[in-house]
Amino acid sequence: MIDLHTHSFFSDGELIPSELIRRAEAIGYKAIAITDHVDSSNIDLVIPKIVNALKKLKSYISIQAIPGAEITHVPPQIIHELVKEARHLGAKIVVVHGQTIVEPVSPGTNRAAIQANADILAHPGIISEEDLLLAKENGVALEITSRKGHSLSNGYVAKEAMRFGVPLCINTDAHSPADLITKAQAIRILLASGIEENRIDSIFEYSKALVEKVLRRD
Repeated sequence: MIDLHTHSFFSDGELIPSELIRRAEAIGYKAIAITDHVDSSNIDLVIPKIVNALKKLKSYISIQAIPGAEITHVPPQIIHELVKEARHLGAKIVVVHGQTIVEPVSPGTNRAAIQANADILAHPGIISEEDLLLAKENGVALEITSRKGHSLSNGYVAKEAMRFGVPLCINTDAHSPADLITKAQAIRILLASGIEENRIDSIFEYSKALVEKVLRRD
């Protein structure tokens, strides 16, 4: 399992990074990104703390732990600026909190995230055809999620992404230990989202390729 969207107690998660990583390691994860919620108020505090914590753990863990950030509920007009700042501060994976159907995310957030070349647009809800095509062009992955509530639109996201050839990944958006999943559970979620069995390996392969890509960034 590769999970590129999780939260520690640096935002609203329950666990410190070391325990989150250990629990993921224990159930067979190959890689995990810690992507705590950030906006202009805390981005300069949260990302360096995650970077430092993972740097100190690196030699003692068997999985790839990646520092990241989830830009969350910010005006679409400043998403590009915050994606750039997150990467400057050391976030290797930048997720943007998309227009989920269960929260009042600002209209235009999906488009702004794609235009900013975020790595992953999380739980994008009823994403438009125009935004789907732009995500394909920019290589921005759409997320299939195991997170309660956000997962309500998984079927729509999967169907439309496959129709237009947009890359997909599966993440947990974990906030607590119980939110972490095994690869077997991930496969069941993908199948339940309407993804054909013969396409599932390509989704895991995309996550693997994305990890390799972001780790090559300076």
